Amino acid sequence: MEVGKPSGSLDVKELKRLKKEKKKFKETKLLQKLDQNKLLKASIAQAAKPVPKNILSSVKEAAGRDYTVGIAVPGSILDNAQTPELRTYLAGQVARAAAIFNVDEVVVFNDKVGEEGETTGRGAVQLARVLQYLECPQYLRKHFFPIHKDLQFAGVLNPTDMPHHLRASEESVYREGVVTEKEAREGTSWVNIGLRSECLVSSSLKPGLRVTVRLPEGYSWDKLVKGTVVSPAEPRTSGGMYWGYTTRIASTLSQVFTGCPHKGGYDIMLGTSEKGTNVEDTEIKSFKHLLVVFGGVAGLEAALEADEKLDATDPSELFDLYLNVCPDQGSRTIRTEEAILVTMASLRDKILKANSFQS
Repeated sequence: MEVGKPSGSLDVKELKRLKKEKKKFKETKLLQKLDQNKLLKASIAQAAKPVPKNILSSVKEAAGRDYTVGIAVPGSILDNAQTPELRTYLAGQVARAAAIFNVDEVVVFNDKVGEEGETTGRGAVQLARVLQYLECPQYLRKHFFPIHKDLQFAGVLNPTDMPHHLRASEESVYREGVVTEKEAREGTSWVNIGLRSECLVSSSLKPGLRVTVRLPEGYSWDKLVKGTVVSPAEPRTSGGMYWGYTTRIASTLSQVFTGCPHKGGYDIMLGTSEKGTNVEDTEIKSFKHLLVVFGGVAGLEAALEADEKLDATDPSELFDLYLNVCPDQGSRTIRTEEAILVTMASLRDKILKANSFQS
């Protein structure tokens, strides 16, 4: 042992070496952690994308779909929610179910006998408003949805992430937009389609109008883009893409059927009830426009009773098929938002099979 050196002490060079090793070890661990974070972020980003990064090629390869699937939901389901937050969340569940199963139309109908002069229940109005809000792409909401009590808690709802809810950096043949007040030359209009710059379309349109725009291949998201205004149905019929749902309100059950926006009406109308036929024993014929109608807490019987224009005594008389989608259910009741998920999952393969000739 060296003279004057305390027992157990380390040489200065040894201390420096240990410090360097410790620093190198920390740097290595930090780099590993950064790599892990990058991989995690990339994985999350990939999972969160509602559509492929480049939809141009996928649209070319996709087959168009010219049939539609609609659902009708009673507005009274919101009346049974205990708080404003629950009412909004319930509406969000309906929107999510519609998006998951590629529903093209949601009809919100009144299934209660209203007070004098009242044709549409309060719950139906709020349900329709929240559905419209969640269907609208985020970059357009400020143009169409001013501050409203019905949307007070809509900001915390789970997003529907439908294919037309595009980020600015995502490339797509189609985009939803709103006609702006920016002055354009005669026969043209400027449209905000969620890119850095507005899109110029060769149509003279009224400001504030929502439109579907088809864009040229290879456009740049940060430069001037020229597009063409097309039918909102074109992404579905030509591109085979799900392009969200429309929402309408029916003051009675009968208006669900008579207010059909399609020429010739619905080909097939399905009712849902625990009194119906087992869905497993049912086949769906080929159709152009299918509508599935759901009842509220009191079932479709209550909606039938509240509609003075209908002479039927049993709801099953109104439908081509009256289905029980969950035989031997364990709960006494199936909530409407649950019934939508169960029903559409049960019908999915049958719907695809009925229209397989279009693939």
